[in-house]
Parts: sequence; structure tokens; C-alpha cells
Amino acid sequence: MTKIVFMGTPAFSVPILEGLVQSGYEILAVVTQPDRPVGRKKIIQAPPVKEAALRLGLNVLQPEKISGSPEMEQVIALQPDVIVTAAFGQFLPEKLLQVPKFGAINVHASLLPKYRGGAPVHYAIINGEKETGVTIMEMIKQMDAGGIYSQKSIPITNQDDVGTMFEKLSTLGCSLLLETLPKILSGELKPQPQDATQVSFSPNITREQEQIDWQKTAQEIDCQIRGMHPWPVAYTTYQDLRWKIYRSQVIDTTTTALPGTIIAKEKGKLWIACGQQTVLAIEELQPAGKSKQTIQAFLNGSGQQVQLETRLGSDEA
Repeated sequence: MTKIVFMGTPAFSVPILEGLVQSGYEILAVVTQPDRPVGRKKIIQAPPVKEAALRLGLNVLQPEKISGSPEMEQVIALQPDVIVTAAFGQFLPEKLLQVPKFGAINVHASLLPKYRGGAPVHYAIINGEKETGVTIMEMIKQMDAGGIYSQKSIPITNQDDVGTMFEKLSTLGCSLLLETLPKILSGELKPQPQDATQVSFSPNITREQEQIDWQKTAQEIDCQIRGMHPWPVAYTTYQDLRWKIYRSQVIDTTTTALPGTIIAKEKGKLWIACGQQTVLAIEELQPAGKSKQTIQAFLNGSGQQVQLETRLGSDEA
């Protein structure tokens, strides 16, 4: 039986771990990030992978940093045949990568060499890509630069956001890994080098990237909103108050109003002028100090104070 050490942290990783267990692989240990405080009340919460591993009766290791840690020495002592990672969230030191007989394999949520890095799903949606996918790749010291074993793509629809795509890609990643892993172990499949001329990166989203620039087109802003839902969430300001924007819709009409101008406010409708005379409807938001709500609920409540022809964003007047 093939012995595996699995490394992963968020919900994306859980179906992949479960798939390995259900397929009969021996999971020697599950390595994940430490428990962290979550939310306004800073309640300590275990990573989804830890919860899944404990439910499955697996040994869990939680190093603050894997490199040089006692947990790394435990993994080395286990002498796994292969290490499988899926959104673990830490670099693996070369000493650890050299331990498994069949190397370390990563389930990466993009079609490499596009979108190396920690936020590939976010960037694929933000950049308006029509498709994304999963890559099964060998791990080397350089981030997401190892050879490719297999890939599979799926479309990104206009209704998809980071949450829906993570669910789809997690399921896809599980099936592709289970299809690919036996071929790696048998020697049938060898990693193919990535095309260095096609490399792009997806670093973690910054606070500056979360702010909506109404000079962009409605389509671009809608992609930004979907590409940051359900986290970290795009935002704008209205009279110095922050609005988090969760859902929007591109409207098939044009306007001559300045970008950021509120051009319609009626019967559950809040339309905003965007760049190139395009129009975006806000459908779900969270005003400062309030709960997340539909636009209808907002306009029936605190949104009654919002005035037509005022402007959102840093250029508001």
C-alpha cells in the first residue's frame, strides 16, 4: 500500500484528502496550518483539513512553519512514498522534498504555467478568464514551477465566484489526482516542463486591490466583485462610509454620467455609472456597521439616505 503524507489547509483540500482515504491509500499523517482566531470575536478555529483528518481518525501535525520544525522531522521519520499537497499555504524545504521515493506532488488550482502563487482562482475570475482548471505537478524548490503531470480545465461562468469555483476545482482536483497518481507511481507518467514564456503570477490579494475603481468598465468591476467573493470582498465608499459589495450585475444599457455616479435608485434597484459609459447594478452589500443584505433590504433601511447623482469611491463629490 502506498504511504502518503498529506498537506493542506482550507476547505478546497478536504475532498482531495477524503478521496485518497476512500481510494485505499495509507495516510501516515496530515500536516496543516495551526488553529487561528477567526471573526470579530477572534474565536479559535481549526482549519477544515484538521477537522476532516480528525473525523477520519488520522494523525494531525500543525507546525507554525514546516521548515526546520519538529513536525518536519516527524514527517521525515515516517518515510512516506509520496507527499501530496493541496493549498497547504507554506513552502516545503528542499530537505523535505527529497524524502519521498516518488517525490512531492501538488494539486494546484490553475492551468499552469498561468497563475503561479497563492490566489490563482481569484485572479482567473478578476482577469475575466473564460476557463481555469487544475494542474497535478511535481514540487520543486521554486514556487509552482515544477513539471506538469496532468491538467484538466473547466469553464468560468458569469455566475461563478471564488466560492463556487473552489468547490468545482476541489472536486476536479480530487478526480484528476486519483486518475494521475497511479500512473506516477507506476512510472508510466513523467512530468513535462512548463513553458517559461507563458508564466504569470497570482500573489495574495492586497487591501488596495479590494477597492473598486469606478473608472473601470462594469464588466471589469463585476469580475473584481466575483473574484473577491466570499473573501476578501471588494468595497467602495459612500460619504466616507465603507460598503462591502458582495454581488452585482452588468446592466445592458449606457450612461453619460461620471463613473461612480448613482444613476438609478428605485424598487430594489441601485445602478452605478462605470467607465466607458457602462452600468453596474449592486445586488448585495454590507454597509459600514450593518449586516450583509440584499439591495432591496438596504434601500428599505439605511439606504433611504442615499441620494441620486451622488458618487461612490474616492472621487465622490
